[in-house]
Amino acid sequence: MSVSTTTATVVEVTDVVAGYLPGVNILNGCSLIAAQGELIGIIGPNGAGKSTLLRAIFGQVNVRSGTVKLEGEDITGLKANKLVSRGVGFVPQTNNVFPALTIEENLQMGLYQRPQAYAERLEFVTGIFGELGSRLKQRAGSLSGGERQMVAMGRALMMEPSVLLLDEPSAGLSPVRQDETFIRTRKINKAGVSVVIVEQNARRCLQVCHRGYVLDQGRNAYTGTGRELLTDPKVIELYLGTLARV
Repeated sequence: MSVSTTTATVVEVTDVVAGYLPGVNILNGCSLIAAQGELIGIIGPNGAGKSTLLRAIFGQVNVRSGTVKLEGEDITGLKANKLVSRGVGFVPQTNNVFPALTIEENLQMGLYQRPQAYAERLEFVTGIFGELGSRLKQRAGSLSGGERQMVAMGRALMMEPSVLLLDEPSAGLSPVRQDETFIRTRKINKAGVSVVIVEQNARRCLQVCHRGYVLDQGRNAYTGTGRELLTDPKVIELYLGTLARV
């Protein structure tokens, strides 16, 4: 499925080959496009390269060939601090908060490059994550997994990113917290932030995303709208049967 030419492209990944160890590739020519205002879902079996694709965008894995572009500018291999300042937010699956710091201090860490904008960005973040606003002095280490996920996403939003990369945000959460995570992801997207989300909860991911990519062995296996992939017989047979949790 092609993206409308009238919509600005935020992130474009083209034929990326990447890996962590010399001579061992996890991505084998992977491509992705995220347009302005889109919510993009990435699904696939374990080991398909889903999280590696996010890390390739965020400069955390060696890209051996291919390109990553942000709003038309080549950002392949740039370091995380430079990417954050250019509008790329990333929330890893684990170890994504500073447990010894308060919620407020965690949010401040997300804005260390622009501390003068704290009040404005705090208002935006607590508008999405209302629970955080009344608990700013609580230590992040005392929070539940779902609450930590809110803090991590909120911290990434403090720098006003144009695109937010989410690595399995619902992993390990209760069904109720999982649903809240998807609802809030939609809310972030509707607030104007393009989102690329990697998920094991494939069916729920495809239900909320505009377009989806199915990765297998580091390559694009299928792509289409979330609705198209949900009803594609091959995708259902090969991926949704084992990956989806209704």
